Amino acid sequence: MAFISTEEQVATVDVVAGNERIQAAVRVLLGELGENPDREGLIKTPERVAKALRFLTGGYEQDVDVVINDALFSVEYHEMVIVKDIDFYSLCEHHLLPFFGRCHVAYIPRDKVIGLSKLPRLVEVFSRRLQVQERLTNQIAETITAKLNPLGVAVVIEASHLCMLMRGVEKQNSKALTSAMRGVFRTDARTRTEFLNLLGFGNGDGVLRTGPERTSDDGHL
Repeated sequence: MAFISTEEQVATVDVVAGNERIQAAVRVLLGELGENPDREGLIKTPERVAKALRFLTGGYEQDVDVVINDALFSVEYHEMVIVKDIDFYSLCEHHLLPFFGRCHVAYIPRDKVIGLSKLPRLVEVFSRRLQVQERLTNQIAETITAKLNPLGVAVVIEASHLCMLMRGVEKQNSKALTSAMRGVFRTDARTRTEFLNLLGFGNGDGVLRTGPERTSDDGHL
């Protein structure tokens, strides 16, 4: 029989109790929306919602240091490293509706590199929380900067927000584009231009562009 520590037992009890409170809240919500939470199609909905929310906000339970797991290596390499098209899904903290898209991460090592698979893992840690896109972009950039001390870090996120597509302005083709530039990506226009051009977002001047009418001249949108 596997040994379960007291801390693990307490954590399990807390999760069970928390799930029960979420289920109770969902039942109230269904009733307030004019539904009958006891009808056949909705009987198990509170349980399903609790499980789904636990999964979608699982980033709160993850430790960045555990995720990285010492996957930092001393390598004589000082050129740009890019991992692009990292799919992510998150929940907008304003409406609890999903936003999702792709994240592109680049850094220039100073004396260490990180295992490539760890960059998508970092994106997931911060995206699996209640978020706004601007904060998500900064958190990824700041974490890589803190853990690697690179010459520079660049993060660009392009995302569709259901709070814009399903409600409000209901603009079906709209996307939000955010960036965070650190180190040489901010101070050196040539480095920034190379990165943005490789992603297809630049036009040769180092400015992030989503279209002729929207520009950012300081590395942020």
